[in-house]
Order: sequence, then C-alpha cells, then structure tokens
Amino acid sequence: MSSPVQVTLVRNGPIKITGAVEVTDADGNRVELPTDKPSIFLCRCGESTRKPFCDGKHKTNGFCG
Repeated sequence: MSSPVQVTLVRNGPIKITGAVEVTDADGNRVELPTDKPSIFLCRCGESTRKPFCDGKHKTNGFCG
C-alpha cells in the first residue's frame, strides 16, 4: 500500500509534496519528476529558473507567502 500524498506550504517558500503524484504543465504534458528523492518542491515565488521546481530564489527575492 502506498503512503498518502502530503502537501505542505513552506513558510515564505515552495510547496513541498511527498508521495506518489503526477505533475502536468499547462498544456497537459507530463513533467518528469526526480526518482531519487522522496519529495518535490514546487516554486511559489515565480522566479525559479527550474520551473515548476523551486531553485531557492525565494530566499533572495523577498518572497512572502
């Protein structure tokens, strides 16, 4: 049995998702997820160069979420 999906909003940071999920882009294309990590982090600040994934830009751009 797989564990439930957990979604956490990191204070002033990304969205952390743990568990088996499928991510698609705005056109419905499947986004390749890293297979070596238990969680993914999705950008909320809008300035990541690795969208939809977080690259840490929120730490320097003043993002407050």
